[in-house]
Amino acid sequence: MERKAHASLNTASRIVKAQKIEILLGLKHSQKTLNILEVGCGSGGISYYFATHESLKCQVSAVDVYDSRVVLDDYEFKMVEGVALPFNDNSFDIIITNHVIEHVGNTHEQLIHIKEIKRVLVPNGQCYLAVPNRWMLTEPHYGLKFLSWIPKKYRNFYFKLWGKGNYYDCNPLSLPELENMLIQANVYFENISVEAAKVTLGLEKPNSLLNTIIQKIPNKILAIFKPVIPTLIYKITKLKK
Repeated sequence: MERKAHASLNTASRIVKAQKIEILLGLKHSQKTLNILEVGCGSGGISYYFATHESLKCQVSAVDVYDSRVVLDDYEFKMVEGVALPFNDNSFDIIITNHVIEHVGNTHEQLIHIKEIKRVLVPNGQCYLAVPNRWMLTEPHYGLKFLSWIPKKYRNFYFKLWGKGNYYDCNPLSLPELENMLIQANVYFENISVEAAKVTLGLEKPNSLLNTIIQKIPNKILAIFKPVIPTLIYKITKLKK
């Protein structure tokens, strides 16, 4: 099945996304140069943000199966085929894979995607992994409600019924499916979806009533909703922190 390009070309939104990643990974000013890889860079906005960061010293590489970039400067870009990454083992301090895994193929290819991230990540590095939750109400790529709720063998029929095309080219994962995959890949992981939701609201709607309310609710209470949060976000490491 051919996978389509689903890059977000709104560079302003990529800046906010990059700021969120920076906060969640706890990246701070250092004399050490961070080698960063963005897998599936889309518009190039996130890669450019880190490559030109005022206080972080970053050497940024980016890969994608399509070249949809709007921002081209200050980072290295490579076209790739499939899920294999064209880098040596232990090459990167930080890896970003933001809404990519649902596009790479079937479950086997998704597992390889995670194993490749582990391979090129340095032993004490960390990866930011964001995945649309299968149980989100509205599928984000096509705007169809309940699309990913339907068993896989019926999704294409539902997709065609709504006039979206001949086949549905994404494979969103549920929380248990994703965590089982992370266990199979033998990586350490932390679900930071609640923290990410708070950071997102703080960046995008700092003065809203919703932000005021959510920031006051303890994370332990909000954690009840992790299985149905629209975007599952994880911090992945090779070594246990």
